Amino acid sequence: MSKKPSIPGLAFYQNNSAAKWIVLGVAILISGGSIYYTKILVDQLKERERQQVQLYAKAIEYTANEDDTGGDVNFIAQEILFQNNSIPIILADEKGNVLSYRNLDLEEPWSSERKDAFLADAMETMKTTYEPITVTLRDSQTGEVFGVQYIYYKNSFLLIQLIAYPYIQLSVIAIFAFISYLAFSYSKAAEQNRVWVGLAKETAHQLGTPLSSLMAWVELLREDPGVKQKGVVEELEKDVYKLRIVTERFSSIGSVPTLKRENIVSLVNNVVNYLRPRVSAKVRIEVFTLSDHIDADVHVPLFEWVIENLCKNAVDAMGNSGTIAIKILRGNEGKVFIDVSDTGKGIPRSKINMVFRPGFTTKKRGWGLGLTLARRIIDTYHNGKIFVKSSEENQGTTFRIVLNAAPESFAQRPQPGA
Repeated sequence: MSKKPSIPGLAFYQNNSAAKWIVLGVAILISGGSIYYTKILVDQLKERERQQVQLYAKAIEYTANEDDTGGDVNFIAQEILFQNNSIPIILADEKGNVLSYRNLDLEEPWSSERKDAFLADAMETMKTTYEPITVTLRDSQTGEVFGVQYIYYKNSFLLIQLIAYPYIQLSVIAIFAFISYLAFSYSKAAEQNRVWVGLAKETAHQLGTPLSSLMAWVELLREDPGVKQKGVVEELEKDVYKLRIVTERFSSIGSVPTLKRENIVSLVNNVVNYLRPRVSAKVRIEVFTLSDHIDADVHVPLFEWVIENLCKNAVDAMGNSGTIAIKILRGNEGKVFIDVSDTGKGIPRSKINMVFRPGFTTKKRGWGLGLTLARRIIDTYHNGKIFVKSSEENQGTTFRIVLNAAPESFAQRPQPGA
């Protein structure tokens, strides 16, 4: 049994979905690890700042309750109270009146009303951020509590930056990765285009020499009455003409083809008439249409290539026995639909999205490039669409081609839905 040929590099494109999920999983692990580690640092810094505020509260409580005005109080005031230059703090009494504040962005030119409103808003924000720390006021002689004060605070600017840092970092990385992905995809597509174009041009060039020789041999055979009477020359002329069309198709790859208004029904019938005597007698190819004249903008050699490719794939799927039905419909919004259906083995649901990928094939002998080229021809050159309309295992498959109808022809005819 012969092995299915493999093209280097195509395995990557066939399995790139798994690679994408692996890369995405690694990216999520890295992002989650970065956020988790930063959260640990943030929690530690939050606890440290709370301890500093508690120490600040104890210093205020000590200085308020201590009668001694000596060095200890001055030391506490200088080394603790005035050393906090990062954590925003408001000291308020029981009624919520602001007694003092530190590290808040108040400006001297502001009026008293504006300052009071700013401090009230800041205090409300602090209340929702952390529980206030209570400062108990006691009589230094009797120890009796005669009042309480509250210290409100919120995160320092450094802590806010640390909280936001991983998200900013991940956003920058994501933007950079997205731009890199676009650049990589564009370069990969450009490289694939160069490969396709180079292969097509070289194939057309290689076909040119034997084609010219065949044309000369046909002319020579035409002069032989015995051969001419057997109809051999006519059949050879059809095949030579077909080779010329194939050469033109390959020559058209890579250049911008000129689209012309053509009768799609006539083009499809030309392909079918050529294929019928060249496929198994057990394969029936039928064309259905409500009108004998449906126009669309196409490039004839490339469009016929797509129809021929779909029909040959259908023949292979049916095992050289079955029916191929081609329906040509005039659709809404200036579209023409061509449905190519077969009675073959169908496509598994899990593989429908893979049929247009380079290298995907169910044949023992096949490169898996036919449908890839078909999509390229319809999508890129004709600004249309080709997709699997429906497929059921052991029942058959229907491919749909959507083309742009020629404006003049479309306006002259009724527009039934597809």
